[in-house]
Amino acid sequence: MAKLLIILLIGLVFESTGVVLLKKGMTELPELKTMRFQEVVRVVKAGLTNPQILLGVFFEALFFICLLVLMARSDISFLWPLTGLSFVFATLAAMWFLHEQVSPLRWLGVVLIMLGAGFISYSEQQKEKPASGSVAHSEPARR
Repeated sequence: MAKLLIILLIGLVFESTGVVLLKKGMTELPELKTMRFQEVVRVVKAGLTNPQILLGVFFEALFFICLLVLMARSDISFLWPLTGLSFVFATLAAMWFLHEQVSPLRWLGVVLIMLGAGFISYSEQQKEKPASGSVAHSEPARR
């Protein structure tokens, strides 16, 4: 389980890095003034050539690869809620790299997410594991 948590943590770092880069890249794009087709194409072209957006997509792809590895090796009911820790990582990254102000109410939400992830992690450790070498015995059928 330790290996899975390490892969998850690495993936969450990739994901929060991707989010920060995408946000930085999006702030550099020209404003979408109207919803005309030519205007949308112009902004999309600018996004597809923005190095920060491309790097952000790359880091999000690395996160997705980590997620696929984790899905192949663990229960989704265990894994998916733990990916909610990305909110914690993204909040910290937004503070440090984007200099965003995080209100106490948002911090309360982050703490609740951390508590939920902790409960889920604890429940995985408490899950009954079959004893090695034991054979399941079933009651013989009655006639």
